[in-house]
Amino acid sequence: MGHRLVSGGTEKCAIPHGHNEIVTVRLRPVQSSRLDGTANMVEPFERAKATWHRWIDNHVDHALQLSDADPLLGWFTRNEPERLGRILVTPGDPTTEVLACCMMAKLNAFLAIDGGRLSCAEIRIEETPTNMVTFDGNPAAYLPATEATDAWWHRADMSINDLRAAAGDAPLFLAAVAP
Repeated sequence: MGHRLVSGGTEKCAIPHGHNEIVTVRLRPVQSSRLDGTANMVEPFERAKATWHRWIDNHVDHALQLSDADPLLGWFTRNEPERLGRILVTPGDPTTEVLACCMMAKLNAFLAIDGGRLSCAEIRIEETPTNMVTFDGNPAAYLPATEATDAWWHRADMSINDLRAAAGDAPLFLAAVAP
């Protein structure tokens, strides 16, 4: 992925640059129940990971992560609107911390629409060998309070932003999730 941080944390991070992020999630059953003695699983592993992997592989991988206040969003809207669907937009700078919250909320939306038998107990994002964040809380308690409850990370669709097409007002990348 590529990103940049523009809020003044460090000047070298204000220049777009890339990392090889490794995202690891730990799932848990929503309700405690005895295994059935036959299949012995809450959810088939392939089903539990299918939508998440499709979202990561087809939308997050190689996306440019930008703050919702980054002036580059205006540049892309004016000059390369066809690339807006490849920009992952976070509330404020796209730090590993906010990304973990957004990704956990997104994964929980996917799991809820797929029957709600599992939820994300923990997400770990390794941005570099010396920068890793592990998050196991409620994303809503950590994301900025002013954010809308229908932001992309709350929806069980393939979106990575809430940018609108310049010519109209139709949302980009709002494909429904099929279980």
